Amino acid sequence: MRRAAAVLIVAALTTTPLPAYAGSAPEPVDGLTVTGYALPDLPRRVLARNVPGLSTLTVVGATITSDGRRLDPPPGDSVRLGRQARREGLRSELLLSNYSNRLGDFDTRAAGRLLRSRANVRRVARQLARAVAAGGWDGVNLDLEALRPAHGPGLVRLAAELQRRMPAERIVSIDVSARPSVQDYRRAGYRLAALARTVDVVQLMAYDQHGPAWSGPGPIGALGWQRRSLAALLTQVPRAQVDLGVGGYGYTWPRRGSGRTLTVAQARALVSADGARAVWVPRAGEWRARLSDGTVVWWSDGRSLELRRRLAGEIGLHGLAVWRIGSADTVP
Repeated sequence: MRRAAAVLIVAALTTTPLPAYAGSAPEPVDGLTVTGYALPDLPRRVLARNVPGLSTLTVVGATITSDGRRLDPPPGDSVRLGRQARREGLRSELLLSNYSNRLGDFDTRAAGRLLRSRANVRRVARQLARAVAAGGWDGVNLDLEALRPAHGPGLVRLAAELQRRMPAERIVSIDVSARPSVQDYRRAGYRLAALARTVDVVQLMAYDQHGPAWSGPGPIGALGWQRRSLAALLTQVPRAQVDLGVGGYGYTWPRRGSGRTLTVAQARALVSADGARAVWVPRAGEWRARLSDGTVVWWSDGRSLELRRRLAGEIGLHGLAVWRIGSADTVP
């Protein structure tokens, strides 16, 4: 699953600090902005139900090629969904990813081929800026995952190139996987302080703490784990620049075989059909159930989102970012 202009980028990554970017990040509504991520096939009726609770729709669409040299442009469905979001009064951002359908995962090698080559960074930034202009998008969301420490400078350079090539009113946001310390963020390819000076918004993907492919049963993103990840991030990134990412989905852990991803509605239906009892776990701020065959289910729903909304408000964050519209409960 998943798993927002600096110009002197070369000097910034070697000897001198990067200048702060005076961008135009979206203004909070009622104290917090709310971004919803969406797949290109999101039905219009589902988008319409969520519009009152959203500020921005970020649409999955653009990917890098496996050689890291080019951009696979967004499909027509992504462009159409972005236009629909703007007609509904929302901002729209085009998400750039290194996810590979062939691998069924994020492509570390492709990301490295892009980020370790200045020529590739310039080429892809130019192509992406053109795609944003052609599609009428309000900005770009960088969702490059499964990175290595050596990719950090190139990620900052890519953000800076986009800022340089796009008008000031267009936003560059970036997705950062939650980590417990600044050192762990750096090991994951995130130079947090440099990114904060280069992008407009940093969206912390505070979910996938547990999952059937990499851990035993547990919360999608427990409150305590999210607080610790935020605490480390906020030593490097201004809180008014940070969106707290919230999961709107669930996972199963069967006794045998592979687990799977569930929408919130599917999680509830699965538990109800089994006759099992869902239990709210206050410390995690999520739901848990054990089915009659021993399968364990965890999910994060609208109640979970409201707790994260409170947390973001208490800390003074810029907003929330929900993965994803169409899987989560309707955003209020």
